[in-house]
Amino acid sequence: MPEPTTTLLLVPLEDTVVFPTMDVTLPVDVGDEERVLLVPRHEGSFASVGTIARVAERVRLPGGLRGASLEGVARGIAGAAHADARGRLRVEVTEAHDEVPVDGRTRELERELRAVYDEILELRGDDGRVASFLRAITEPGALADASGYAPDLTFDDKVRLLETIDVTERLELALSLQRERLAELQVRRRIREDVESGAQKQQREYFLRRQLESIRKELGEDDGSVVDEYRAKIEEAGMPDAVREQAERELARYERIGDQSAESQTIRTYLDWLIAVPWSRRSEERLDPVHTREVLDADHAGLEDVKDRIVEYVAVRKLRRERGIDRDVAGEEERAATGRRTADSGAILTLIGPPGTGKTSIGESIARAMGREFVRMSLGGVRDEAEIRGHRRTYIGALPGRLVRALRDAGTMNPVILLDEVDKVGADWRGDPSAALLEVLDPAQNSTFRDHYLDVELDLSQVVFIATANTSETIPGPLLDRMEVIRFDGYTVAEKTAIARGYLWPRQRDRNGLREDEVEIADEVLELIVREYTREAGVRQLERELGTILRKTATKIAAGEAQAPVTIDVDAVREALGRQKVFQEAAIRTAVPGVATGLAVTGTGGDVLFVEATSMEGKDGLTLTGQLGDVMKESARIALSYVRGHAQELGIDRHAFEDREFHVHVPAGAIPKDGPSAGITMVTALASLLTGRPVRHTVGMTGEVTLQGRVLPIGGVKQKVLAAHAAGLTDVILPERNRQDLDDVPEDVREQMTFHPVMSIDEVLEVALEPVPVAHRG
Repeated sequence: MPEPTTTLLLVPLEDTVVFPTMDVTLPVDVGDEERVLLVPRHEGSFASVGTIARVAERVRLPGGLRGASLEGVARGIAGAAHADARGRLRVEVTEAHDEVPVDGRTRELERELRAVYDEILELRGDDGRVASFLRAITEPGALADASGYAPDLTFDDKVRLLETIDVTERLELALSLQRERLAELQVRRRIREDVESGAQKQQREYFLRRQLESIRKELGEDDGSVVDEYRAKIEEAGMPDAVREQAERELARYERIGDQSAESQTIRTYLDWLIAVPWSRRSEERLDPVHTREVLDADHAGLEDVKDRIVEYVAVRKLRRERGIDRDVAGEEERAATGRRTADSGAILTLIGPPGTGKTSIGESIARAMGREFVRMSLGGVRDEAEIRGHRRTYIGALPGRLVRALRDAGTMNPVILLDEVDKVGADWRGDPSAALLEVLDPAQNSTFRDHYLDVELDLSQVVFIATANTSETIPGPLLDRMEVIRFDGYTVAEKTAIARGYLWPRQRDRNGLREDEVEIADEVLELIVREYTREAGVRQLERELGTILRKTATKIAAGEAQAPVTIDVDAVREALGRQKVFQEAAIRTAVPGVATGLAVTGTGGDVLFVEATSMEGKDGLTLTGQLGDVMKESARIALSYVRGHAQELGIDRHAFEDREFHVHVPAGAIPKDGPSAGITMVTALASLLTGRPVRHTVGMTGEVTLQGRVLPIGGVKQKVLAAHAAGLTDVILPERNRQDLDDVPEDVREQMTFHPVMSIDEVLEVALEPVPVAHRG
């Protein structure tokens, strides 16, 4: 029965329980205390009952720590606690000694517990020492406390045993715990005996499952807990009704077949993917055109038309949202009533332009400006439709498509997903991914997109899709029809210089371990690098060249060969990058008759190409070289036919074609070329050859020609003009019907160049050819 209260030093025991009659040595300084209270503690929570222990001896532990050898005396009920003068926690304790009832129930429980102990020892293979120890115990309460020595009991079970003051109740609890141990040992023995005696397969599986269930139960991982865990996750996922019903059906099937079925792991993987989709999570969208423009201007220089279109896109979404036209407002009641999503009529922006012009990075800026998550999904080289729609679950190793994985990575249902390199999607016997993208990019259909693996409707209408491509020619027509194309035509020299100053130079300086005060460069030197070491629409090569200069500068500073600050001048550029790599060749190449300067658009942006023509003795004929495509070959034949048919008007001797063979070549023969826009360039080259009048070295030209000499419109005017400007040309001949396209050319470039819109080849030759014939050299 409880005795009067006394005050003892409290010694907490982390995840450890000490019973009365137990001896223990602890690394604790008890000072001059004679008795202490040992209280079990778990995650900061103390048990209500501890063990009063007598300090038998103060000892010195390894490492110089002070310790104490303690002997458990009795249970102690903890009361109020307070800190003493030394800051130690002291607690009021009521001692509770065992009081054995006189009824026969207690003795019966004692005998039964001893019998269970004996059976357990027999199964575990005791050498007699434990049995002797148990026989020496005469008190029923101490016999129950002996269960605390069992390593199979959990910490919670031992605390329950310690907190049970009544001896009879303690015996009942100890008997219950030991019976569970005995049952598990008996199952293990039966399994072992059945396996050793060659039991049938079904019997072995039964007992093995029982053993596994017992182990999983001890670990808290039984099938029931797994099912409960999945059920809780499904409830928290916020799935639509149809999706939740599908998940619950799969969970019920898993519960029926059990974890040992071969199909259980497939079901668990499927449920994991269903739960991984962020069904109810959405980013708080920020639709502020002013903020969007500020972000785009901070992240990118130039590209004014591109930025204007993106700001317009955000402004329209803002108005639709505010006026209740957008799906998020107008469709809420419909979704609640039908469980289906209405479609958003937002555009699918497609950024088309040469590499290195900032298409991917501007996608990131759009996401940041709108307050949405950003996910990049590379489609280059994708040839399997299952990459978009997912694999059906009947296949081994099946997985959802990239869109589901993108939503999982984003963690929201309304991210910005960048479909990178959409022009490089292929097709083979596994299907056509571009056909799957038709549904994804159609606002009227993507609210009910169905992934083959998940096999439930997935609402993609809240996703902002932005596609990128280098060229639109390889994008299938139906897919391109769903896109709103924004052209990235490249940067001017001034824009590249500004980008180098504001973005590339600081980034490369940091990457090479240099501080701002250690290296400096003038804008004139940056412009020199742009003009003489790069010829590209974007700025990737420019960044590489700047990186080379800064690496070499960092090497000199680290080696003590240079002192900061280092000024990068022209000599330093030449030393780091070598001789000039880009030359303005037009003057040299067109110095002789028969060479004309054309303008073209390639996968890397606008470019300057030279068309060379010559003639030799031979049968009438035309030889074409330079890896020309069919359309370009036809343009060459049209050019020769026109010059031959209008020889008198062009001042060409009518005998100049007799027994002569003509050869037209477009240099850079390793690069395939095609398209009709070189038509007037080929006519000019042949007319220059036959009249002996060289082409003006300041003139570049583009346009398709007909047999009647009409000049037809072409595409890519802005990219071609930028290429002409970068090549040092000052005059550009282009079709009259392309005059309006000049508005897209940056104003500073237009001011430095002269444009000649023409309708016929006569106007082309009047501008392009020098007036005075010169002798053809060799």
